[in-house]
Amino acid sequence: MLNAAAQLFLKAGTNTLKTLNLSGDNIFYAATKIVFEIHILGGLGCYVLSVAIWILALSRVDVSIAYPLLSIGYVVNFFAAWYLFGEIISAQKMIGIAVIILGVFIISRS
Repeated sequence: MLNAAAQLFLKAGTNTLKTLNLSGDNIFYAATKIVFEIHILGGLGCYVLSVAIWILALSRVDVSIAYPLLSIGYVVNFFAAWYLFGEIISAQKMIGIAVIILGVFIISRS
């Protein structure tokens, strides 16, 4: 969930910054805007916390079980992106989400 939150924070930050121009004479200004954008900082914070929790999880669960469960983040982000950013939900995307959910279900039952 923290990885999903991180992605949503990063998207909100890039929406705030708009399109970035990283040309040679503008790179310091653009980097400064990125570093001090609050949503991007929130996303990076979520990543740091998620790594700590991931290390704890791997000390208790086989990686072959734990890693596929991260795919639930795709499902969370799919619906959150629709709700928060107005991204389009298509039938093709819904089929992909259903496959992810089925895969996680099958792996978690093994």
